[in-house]
Amino acid sequence: MGSALGLGELAQGISVVSYDTVVERLSALLRDWKQDDWAVLYILLALATGFVIGRYCASRASRASEFQNRGEALLSHVARTNFGPPDYHLMNHVTLELNDGTTQVDHILVSRFGVFVIETKHYKGWIFAGAKQANWTQVLFKRRFKFQNPILQNMRHVRAVQGLLDFLPPGAVKSVVVFSGDAEFKTETPQGVFSLSRFVEYVREQTVEVMSLNRVQFCVGRLETARLAISGRTDIEHVQSLERRHGRAT
Repeated sequence: MGSALGLGELAQGISVVSYDTVVERLSALLRDWKQDDWAVLYILLALATGFVIGRYCASRASRASEFQNRGEALLSHVARTNFGPPDYHLMNHVTLELNDGTTQVDHILVSRFGVFVIETKHYKGWIFAGAKQANWTQVLFKRRFKFQNPILQNMRHVRAVQGLLDFLPPGAVKSVVVFSGDAEFKTETPQGVFSLSRFVEYVREQTVEVMSLNRVQFCVGRLETARLAISGRTDIEHVQSLERRHGRAT
């Protein structure tokens, strides 16, 4: 590293900038430092960097929680309780760009055993569903409500994630639909659709390792870099993108 003369010049520069007591003490400390003392500085810088990154991730996670509905909050809690680091990393409220607009993923659970792209529905009443039907039906107090087939809805999310993680082996990115409310299926539950408790069982059943821990971290970094900022503006732009495509939100 720099010589003792270089440290002296650095100390003088700090003193010129400010005569604050703390800064003057730091300047005096630098004058007395030897080359070996730079190791201490490296450690302090590493700790400071880790602190800043930790605060950033915590802030982003807190920001994501503001945009979660009841079902998403329940899924997030269950996933974090049962699937923690280093083998699992949960991301919530992830908005990704595609060629024809944006797509908003409720949750992405990245693990050594696969990447689970999760669509959450918090419904009550009876559900009538078919895996290939464009719309499913909810019956609540004798009233019927149509909603988009969440399996088809999640296919767009899966494609977006696969596009970013195209280095993973086939089948590593898995589509998962979770009903977190008290809904009861009156037809056969389609494959890939789970209750909260069954979701936990399903993820635990995935025991074949498809990537290393280093690759898990790389996947998380790739997704974090690609996701749009968590904000009300992002949500508005996503809704506008949906309206341009087919006139309704998905």
